[in-house]
Amino acid sequence: MMKIEKITPFLVDKFLLVRVYTDQGVIGNGEAGLWAHHRMVHRAILDLSDYYIGKDASRIEHHFQTVSRDAHFMGAALSAALSAIDIALWDIAGKSAGQPLHRLLGGKVRDKIKVFANVNGATLEERAASAQEQVAAGYLSLRMAPFLPGFERKTPSQMIGEAVATVAAVRDAIGYEIDLGLEIHRNLRPEEAILLAHELLPFRILYYEDPLAPESLEAMEYIAKSVPLPMATGERFYNIFQFKDLIDRKIVSLIRPDVSLAGGITQVRKIAAIAEAAFVGVFPHLMGSPVNIAAFCQLDASIPNYVLMESHTGADAYNDIVDCPVARQGGYLLVSDRPGIGLEIDESKLGSYPYQPKKIVGAFHADGSVAH
Repeated sequence: MMKIEKITPFLVDKFLLVRVYTDQGVIGNGEAGLWAHHRMVHRAILDLSDYYIGKDASRIEHHFQTVSRDAHFMGAALSAALSAIDIALWDIAGKSAGQPLHRLLGGKVRDKIKVFANVNGATLEERAASAQEQVAAGYLSLRMAPFLPGFERKTPSQMIGEAVATVAAVRDAIGYEIDLGLEIHRNLRPEEAILLAHELLPFRILYYEDPLAPESLEAMEYIAKSVPLPMATGERFYNIFQFKDLIDRKIVSLIRPDVSLAGGITQVRKIAAIAEAAFVGVFPHLMGSPVNIAAFCQLDASIPNYVLMESHTGADAYNDIVDCPVARQGGYLLVSDRPGIGLEIDESKLGSYPYQPKKIVGAFHADGSVAH
């Protein structure tokens, strides 16, 4: 039996990494995904360590059930902490077997992972140019927020008109053979979401992501009946029960589980299976370091209903904290066949990236009320 000896979380720049050390020298790497509240999750990981230390590192499902059900408290901070440790335990399992994680999950169902690139810019012209650059770089799928800076302070009619013009400019720049999805960032009220969706119909939109804040599935269900675009949501959800409810209500075409928030490999593979049975696609939410990218790719490679995820090229700036970051090839990430999740954290490099906490600044409508 391989025992867990120590669990150490690391606050690194905008990330929260975790390493699980065993008595046989095998170390597992994971990452927590509650990106706005890493210090809370850091504390939770330290608290949960009291349970894990001395336990068999191979009993991953048993540990998840024990910790998540012991006091029946739920929440995003606890789930993010559990997720990070869970990913690290799966990394240990793969390394112990000398196999990449995807082989422990049934093997690859795809050889590479399709990803999208984000379209950026403060003007229509900048958005169009950004889209063309990403297509030239080999991406077959793009995502954009259709709103320009300052949209919160405009009337709904102005905001919707500007959003439609922005999407039109990007379509004019890239044509209709490239997939285009829209990230609404929970910025709309139900009536605004319905009106905007109808006006976007001519632009062949692949998905309409988070038009509303996800706290009310009743509101999401209401607009789903009137929105003629495929809906995607779920990046804030932190357990399997929330996803089952979402799928059962027939609200979405795509779900957005975050492996580093929604229960790690253990739970997200189950969430994917529930979605598969309903012909709902898995569109993972990815933020984080090269560690998260590697872990997500292993799961993506093994689930048949994976659709797409973010290329997250910003993480490339932190490639030196790992020994073998995931490689990109055009609009795809390549699946590593190294044991575990395919990389090792270099602790000697982590001190070069002091923690950068997210500060609360708010966004406000023209009348001073809070937007988003």
